[in-house]
Amino acid sequence: MSEAPRPAAVASAFTVVPGAVIDERGLVHVAAPAREQRDLIAGRALAPLEDRVVVAVDGVDRLSWLDSITSQALTALAPGTSTELLVLDPQGHVEHAAGVVDDGERTWLIVDRSRSAALVTWLSRMRFRLRVEPQDLSEEVRVIGGTAQAVAALDPLAIWHDPWPAVGTGGWGYAPADPHPGESYDWAEAIVPVDAASRLAEAAASGDQPVAGWMAVDAVRVAAWRPRAATEADGRALPHEADWLRTAVHLDKGCYRGQETVAKVHNLGHPPRRLVALQLDGSDADLPVSGAEVFLGDEAVGAVTSVARHFEEGPIALAYVKRTVPVEADLTVAVDEGRIAAAQEVIVPPDAGRTASIPRMPRLSRRR
Repeated sequence: MSEAPRPAAVASAFTVVPGAVIDERGLVHVAAPAREQRDLIAGRALAPLEDRVVVAVDGVDRLSWLDSITSQALTALAPGTSTELLVLDPQGHVEHAAGVVDDGERTWLIVDRSRSAALVTWLSRMRFRLRVEPQDLSEEVRVIGGTAQAVAALDPLAIWHDPWPAVGTGGWGYAPADPHPGESYDWAEAIVPVDAASRLAEAAASGDQPVAGWMAVDAVRVAAWRPRAATEADGRALPHEADWLRTAVHLDKGCYRGQETVAKVHNLGHPPRRLVALQLDGSDADLPVSGAEVFLGDEAVGAVTSVARHFEEGPIALAYVKRTVPVEADLTVAVDEGRIAAAQEVIVPPDAGRTASIPRMPRLSRRR
């Protein structure tokens, strides 16, 4: 996939917060990433998601239109119900992922900022004669993340509740772990006017409202095995490889671009790669970066997509590996000074598909 140039990062309102570290993604942390993770999970902190933007779709045909061009069944989506969709290329590779919620008059899509311009361009080209109007709202609204209860207090324009804890209607999730870490993943994203985000920054600066940066958000996401387009949609990712059939694909809906590949891989059960969770050796401060090679012995068998340092589990990562890598194999990951050990947890089994049948395994013990 040839990706459009990355748009400039939004000017962060959170530079006023004491101790705030800002980069091109927005607020990184406020001096204490581990505490920020705990506060996020407990519902005390809110996270400005400055690397997310909102694309709105207006018009009476919006839901049936999105249904016809994406992986999700949306024609009968009830107001206030959250779901997720994928835009696939003709070969079935993931180009875009979006959180979806409709309020009865408008459909709100929450997408990665780095891909929003390309998505709006593609949607605009797909309108034909239908009564739909996609538009980029990046200058008008902001996205704030946290627990469902925490973001509801913002009185937002709309709230998207991440459906990841459960397999969606018409979806198909893999369950090699018991319990699946996503079952306790309480995550929501509120769409608020720009001035509401500015008020949140002021409250954080005065000490009235704890906030968390993207380091904490990523740690919570990776611990829940939650894929994201900016990191796990690497240009050749199939939905099956990252367990996106769990929430973003309806296997019984009408045709759409890439559906033939989705059906073929699902029924045959052989995606070429599979997403794994990695528990990384934390004895060294040196952690891998996104794109770092994963090794089985001396053979490179995959690459890291997301890395985080979790307040309970220590260093963790998501990575794609070859489907044929044994589930019990000990892996290593490249870092600046060589390699570090990486114990894998199975997200997508090697025989992924309707016949997948590897034993359900307990998660690895958490390290403190």
